[in-house]
Amino acid sequence: MTTGRDTMVHRARAMEPGVLSRLRERDDAGRPAVPFTDPEGGAPLRCCLRRSEPGERLALVSYAPLRRWAAATGADPGAYDEQGPVFVHAGDCAGPDAGDRLPFANAPRVARRYSAQGRILGGALVEAGAGRFDAALTEAFDDPAVALVHVRAVEYGCFLYEVRRP
Repeated sequence: MTTGRDTMVHRARAMEPGVLSRLRERDDAGRPAVPFTDPEGGAPLRCCLRRSEPGERLALVSYAPLRRWAAATGADPGAYDEQGPVFVHAGDCAGPDAGDRLPFANAPRVARRYSAQGRILGGALVEAGAGRFDAALTEAFDDPAVALVHVRAVEYGCFLYEVRRP
């Protein structure tokens, strides 16, 4: 979806429904999911790419974001196949809002770049603001070796979402 450098469109990829179903049963660390009611709201949900509302049923699961991409592409990320905690709805949800291309852009994030082999090529600290995220992603994909970018939280390093080459 590009017609030039200035018109590049980047879209966040939420976790796929089939992956979510498996994680809600047993996460990538082999543990069963333990649903809970979120008393305060505000948890970054990777299933629908929005913040939770108070009273929603969630699960905190261990997720290895490179694992499924690597299986689908034949890549071997080796030691880069890390896993970490992510919040998801405990049951089915509607998925992301099509209008929110780059969620969680209200705080600084890290844009971690990966090669087609699943190796980290570098990263960048991205200051808050959707325009800054677009610019950082455009810069990342200007490098032909970059196959995908993981957007991560600065404070904990948690995976938020993936962006693939447009």
